[in-house]
Amino acid sequence: MLSSKISSCLRYVSKVFRRIPLLICLLGFSGICLAKNYQMAIIPKLRAPWFNRLDEGAKKASTAYGVDTYMQAAASADEAEQVRLIQDAISRGVNALLIVPNNAQSIEPVLAQAKQQGIVVITHESPDQKNADFDIEMINNQKFGQFGLEKMVQFMGSDGEYVIYVGSLTVPAHNIWADAAIKLAKEKYPNLKQDADRFPVSEDQNAARQKTLEIFRTYPNIKGFLCFGSQGAPGAAQAVRDQHLQDKIIVVGTTSPNQAAQYLEDGSMKYTFLWDPAEAGYAMVWLAKQVLDKKEVTEGTEIPTIGKIPSLKGNTIVYDRPLGVDKSNYKEYNF
Repeated sequence: MLSSKISSCLRYVSKVFRRIPLLICLLGFSGICLAKNYQMAIIPKLRAPWFNRLDEGAKKASTAYGVDTYMQAAASADEAEQVRLIQDAISRGVNALLIVPNNAQSIEPVLAQAKQQGIVVITHESPDQKNADFDIEMINNQKFGQFGLEKMVQFMGSDGEYVIYVGSLTVPAHNIWADAAIKLAKEKYPNLKQDADRFPVSEDQNAARQKTLEIFRTYPNIKGFLCFGSQGAPGAAQAVRDQHLQDKIIVVGTTSPNQAAQYLEDGSMKYTFLWDPAEAGYAMVWLAKQVLDKKEVTEGTEIPTIGKIPSLKGNTIVYDRPLGVDKSNYKEYNF
């Protein structure tokens, strides 16, 4: 008898709780009923400190705008694995994909599939990405590549042999930076000699280290390494330190201050130039929500925390917010 009364009581309580949302709506709080809980998948090139920082910015925006985000990333910069993760997110029924592509072309078909299903696509480090609503760049790519070359020249001088590292030959931003640097070198520094075109090792620190040791043997007069990609400069610097070449070899590149710290301290890396990926992560979430809410985004529209959009051509938003870090200031940045 007692068990029956308990069961009856529990059924009554359950009914009451199920009706609470309806009661709220009937009382006039219709905004609660209409609120949209957008689901956004963040899929960067790989799991690395750089992209963990991007995720921090995305989480900050998700809290600010009431959306849900989660990050999935492969252990290495694997194009096929990134496509698989995007397909998995589509199958989960997410509202938006926030992607930093390994290969702009290889993801085009799966992004087209996402668009067909009404999923918003925002990319980063992939200017003019096909099948994306917006791509956002935190730096002017031409100026950024030139800036890197000028920094290398500042430390090694305007003559001598150097090499360029990129993440892969298909990462759009890295190769735009490399092209800009090479063009400037040919126009402004005729005594600089580039050994080989570029080496695709900057998404794997060990691969960059091994390639650097190989280059020491192949090009004994090498003086500089210009590294585009978060793992290239640490790998090159590690090899420089292993061989005690801090006074002879210059390494500059794009990596996080925390990852660069030990190499900046002992001189095996001289300079890292980058932007704050948290700003990009925040902006990607904000842009996705704007598109989902069918709000217009134009040149001059203000993105919170980073200001008005200075340039919007096609689907590509370009800011110019470079950050330079060396031994004197790396402790100011905790990422």
